[in-house]
Amino acid sequence: MGQYYLAVDIGASSGRHILASLEQGKIVLEEIYRFENGMKNKDGHLCWDLKHLFNEIKQGLKECAKINKIPTSMGIDTWAVDYVLLNEKDEVLGETYGYRDKRTQGMDKKVYEVIPEKALYARTGIQKQIFNTIYQLMATKENHPEHMEEAKTFLMLPDYFHFLLTGNKVSEYTNATSTQLVSPITKKWDMELIESLGYNKEMFLPLTMPGAEVGDFTEEIEKEVGFTCKVVLPATHDTASAVMSVPSKEENCLYISSGTWSLMGVENKEAICSEESQKANFTNEGGYDYRFRFLKNIMGLWMIQSVRKETGNAYSFAKLCDMAEESKAFPSRVDVNDACFLAPENMTEAIKAYCKRTGQKVPETIGEVATVVYQSLAECYAITVKEIETLTGVSYDAIHIVGGGSNAAYLNELTAKAANRKVLAGPGEATAIGNVLTQMIKDDLFEDLKAARSCVYDSFEIKTY
Repeated sequence: MGQYYLAVDIGASSGRHILASLEQGKIVLEEIYRFENGMKNKDGHLCWDLKHLFNEIKQGLKECAKINKIPTSMGIDTWAVDYVLLNEKDEVLGETYGYRDKRTQGMDKKVYEVIPEKALYARTGIQKQIFNTIYQLMATKENHPEHMEEAKTFLMLPDYFHFLLTGNKVSEYTNATSTQLVSPITKKWDMELIESLGYNKEMFLPLTMPGAEVGDFTEEIEKEVGFTCKVVLPATHDTASAVMSVPSKEENCLYISSGTWSLMGVENKEAICSEESQKANFTNEGGYDYRFRFLKNIMGLWMIQSVRKETGNAYSFAKLCDMAEESKAFPSRVDVNDACFLAPENMTEAIKAYCKRTGQKVPETIGEVATVVYQSLAECYAITVKEIETLTGVSYDAIHIVGGGSNAAYLNELTAKAANRKVLAGPGEATAIGNVLTQMIKDDLFEDLKAARSCVYDSFEIKTY
């Protein structure tokens, strides 16, 4: 029997359990369980169903026992910024809001009354996004001050699930940086900032790095799923895990972690917190081994996913690409990062309204809407390449695209053309791979991240455009 490592990778629309093993020097993946996810509308707010998610986590673990492939260790990663507050009985206070919920509207102004936006960026290096945890906590403080007072523990969602599995509370570093409450200099919670905003500083736990052991399953979990194993912290922010799997042998490389969001950037040893960086809306998120992911959040495939859903999923993504190709002469473009595309009631109508509002030709067919999205995304990537090169002073001749979006051949072709750069696409399961790499490095299967990335390069197909 081989040695298995389990990644539980939960995205905003679905989750999966992926077992990994090393066979003849190559990483082999096996998806053993998949489940649906999504924000639910509850009393006018977009919320996560934590009970459903944890139940699905346990169902996937039971699958390991069923097929008799018991992992040596496992770890959970999710999207960033969302969290729970626990009271002294470890009960979740209030709802667990999703980042697309509108409760944060106007909360940026409340934060800037305490610390100006420019000073906040210089202090944290994190880009302004209205859903950042710093603004979510301000919404809690304004609307439910009793929750802020009662809270004994603040945990990001993967940390909460790890706690439910082991009974141990740990705050992981990479995801914590997405809160906009961590100092890129000390790499710890900025308690002075937290206190000045009126947030309960006692609820924040010390930060722990990927690769640390959280603990074994509780007896209750062991009994329910049929085995126990070690829980090891991956980079719990899914993008941090995805970036770990970029199969580059170069020290400096440009990547896009492409999925619902497109995260485009480079890795740096130190954060870039300059005014120029702030104006270009770049962020310095924590990465594995205290690397900084200097990147820009781009709306990504969320737009085309939404358009597809609005057709009743009548077309596959491949078919949408074909239809976009047929309509490639359609001239209109949108700013994919415009706030109107964050959570519109109807994405297709939002795209049409944007084109009308900006005096452009309005797309009528699904193919025309798709080409507007794909062409606009590729052009945004091309602009972002130039911004990165200006801000870092480094030139890049290739773009590595990892994650589910690496399979979007049409978009990859458009990106190569628009950016005038070689595009290297793959692997598709980047986040799960990065998750298990942390576990494997901890177990000395790889000497370091460089060796692990080299193995990724050898293990998976990388397509060149």
